[in-house]
Amino acid sequence: MNYNVLAIILGGGQGSRLAPLTESRSKPAVPIAGKYRLVDIPISNCINSDIKRMFVLTQFNSASLNQHIKNTYHFSHFSTAFVDILAAEQTPDNPTWFQGTADAVRQCMTHFMNHDFDYALILSGDQLYQMDFNKMIKAHEKSGASITIATLPVTAKEAPEFGILKTDHDSFITSFIEKPNASLLPEWTSEVSEESKAEDKHYLASMGIYIFNRDLLVQLMRNNETKDFGKEIIPQAIGFQKILSYQYEGYWTDIGNIDSFFEANLGLTDDIPKFNLFDNSSKIYTRARVLPPSKITGASTIDKSVVAEGCILNGATIEHSVIGIRSRVGYGTTISNSYLMGNDHYQNLEEIRTNDLNGIINIGVGERCYINNTIVDKDCRIGNDVRLNGGKHLEDTNTPLYTIKDGIIVVKKGAVLPDGFTV
Repeated sequence: MNYNVLAIILGGGQGSRLAPLTESRSKPAVPIAGKYRLVDIPISNCINSDIKRMFVLTQFNSASLNQHIKNTYHFSHFSTAFVDILAAEQTPDNPTWFQGTADAVRQCMTHFMNHDFDYALILSGDQLYQMDFNKMIKAHEKSGASITIATLPVTAKEAPEFGILKTDHDSFITSFIEKPNASLLPEWTSEVSEESKAEDKHYLASMGIYIFNRDLLVQLMRNNETKDFGKEIIPQAIGFQKILSYQYEGYWTDIGNIDSFFEANLGLTDDIPKFNLFDNSSKIYTRARVLPPSKITGASTIDKSVVAEGCILNGATIEHSVIGIRSRVGYGTTISNSYLMGNDHYQNLEEIRTNDLNGIINIGVGERCYINNTIVDKDCRIGNDVRLNGGKHLEDTNTPLYTIKDGIIVVKKGAVLPDGFTV
């Protein structure tokens, strides 16, 4: 185990851009890929890098995240490994909630200082990537840097969405600008690999992944005025600290809004997905559930899709979709370009029969439905002959049962859509 490094995973703010998926859960607890949670990604990257002392900082809707981490990450009783939740707490010295990424770390410093470490690895809880942090740590040590920032080559089109930086010939950062206007970009090109140049990626963007030397972090956290790493801490340190740019060229995406979340999930259905769930050296860990294999009956057809365990698909057509755990899809239903998050429990046969007799819709998707360009959150009850056809023809809206963002229909957690319901 890497005893030099303490990992700090930032749970993010209220996650309003991911609403309604964040109405009842924090952003790191949002289900992804049919069986995981977003927080499993940075935790798995740490475990695969032999970094097994982790804190997860959160303050909004943290109950389901607490439960997931408590039920998932158990290490040996004789190990010093842990994944601990640190929720924002008001104290006599600190009456406010987290005001930003740096403020969140500052308010939790007393907990970090109870542990021995040389480097703090600061990560985001809402990104999708697979990364060996040991390579980044070795580059940090070799360079003699005080801070190292993971950076990603991006195109001119992407650059205005990021913090963009420039480096010298030794990859030390000389200047930084937050979300630059497109007109300024010609002055912000950096030296990147030949592969990146071939893809017109001439700019280096901050990935929001940092390594801080312990002593420097302690020193910086004494300044109560700075609230955010990307907007204040990093720009203010340039010219005063040695800040290394560590270029990463693998797949990485920030799950910042519904569109990027939807695209990241459906991307897993590609023949060779950019995010590889089948990599033996970069496994993604999550809660170990005792679930049966999925059952597919009634001449169902499945193409270019990911189906999690414990599903029951009866005469359904599944195309370019992700089907989450315990999903039930009825006869004659078509699911295309969609993500069904699945269900938290099964209904027994007696309950199903009773519901049928009383006209109560069961958990899952009924018969003869058509669901396209849609996210169905956990534990929804969708009746028969329901038609949900997402697309750019739909205007953004929010109702008690569903939300539409960028043409994507999001059925809210636990929603009940009656027979014949249409969007």
